Amino acid sequence: MDIVSRFLKERTLSEEEFVLLLQQSGDAAVRETLRREALALCRNYYGNQVYIRGLIEFTNYCKNNCYYCGIRRDNPHVRRYRLSTEEILSCCREGYGLGYRTFVLQGGEDPYFTDERMTELIRQIREEYPDCAITLSIGEREKDSYRKFREAGADRYLLRHETADAAHYRSLHPEGMNFSHRIQCLYDLKELGYQVGAGFMVGSPGQKLEHMAKDLLFLQKLQPEMVGIGPFIPHHDTRYAKEQAGSVEMTLFLLSVIRILLPKVLLPATTALGTMDPVGREKGLLAGANVIMPNLSPEKNRKDYSLYDNKICTGEEAAQSIASLRKRVESVGCQVVTDRGDAVR
Repeated sequence: MDIVSRFLKERTLSEEEFVLLLQQSGDAAVRETLRREALALCRNYYGNQVYIRGLIEFTNYCKNNCYYCGIRRDNPHVRRYRLSTEEILSCCREGYGLGYRTFVLQGGEDPYFTDERMTELIRQIREEYPDCAITLSIGEREKDSYRKFREAGADRYLLRHETADAAHYRSLHPEGMNFSHRIQCLYDLKELGYQVGAGFMVGSPGQKLEHMAKDLLFLQKLQPEMVGIGPFIPHHDTRYAKEQAGSVEMTLFLLSVIRILLPKVLLPATTALGTMDPVGREKGLLAGANVIMPNLSPEKNRKDYSLYDNKICTGEEAAQSIASLRKRVESVGCQVVTDRGDAVR
């Protein structure tokens, strides 16, 4: 039995077998076979529904200095901002009126937003929008902090593991950031009852097929409810400014692989994919993705949340452009829905 047939039958492989599968990513027939299976699985569990999330990038301050990130601590050229509680609630009000029923609070690891401030913010959103899901994406915290946020009303937590290989992790992050702690955070979140999202960059500096095979094995073990992947895109104010961007083709291939590996997962067609290819997210939806996260942040701040160069954040990427978004989603046979869009258990 060839490796593709084996994967389609068993939906799991060893690390060495995943490498063999990834080596076939350039074969158009293999890509199409996996894409069709991934799309069929997505339709089986979620129909043709695409869930929308209102993304609120509420702070671009960060205590970390990740080598690939445009808002890293030591980048002096970033125009820093923090949204006030009222500004964040205003984003939620606008989003709710537009039909969004999940708010994603995303930011750098900003020490200003203590446990107390975050807990109060979550409580206010929960009180005002009891029918909405609250997703946090604010990096590494201790388990007790995650517990406080969960008790205050947070439902989901996105924390990309970035790479499941410890040596590769060290090449992307400075001293003081710990691979094992990041992985432990994900298990802590699962234990506390969050719907958990992990993920990684495709084509990050130094990444090999063996690293991606480890990522797939890790996802298989973790069993997250969400997986966010997108092509690596360099930022001009980082040490990796001149590195080649990740491949759209490989990202689409991996979306299909992840859908087959985790059939019930919530799988975004990411902004990075749309940045690299004008119809990248439509292609993502046809490869097994079923989530899109338009930007609800105040327009004056969107360009300042610059994790990588040329990030799309205005025009059709804005959460306010929901009519245009619906048309784009419908163009590939899908339908935007306005409920919470929880993962199938």
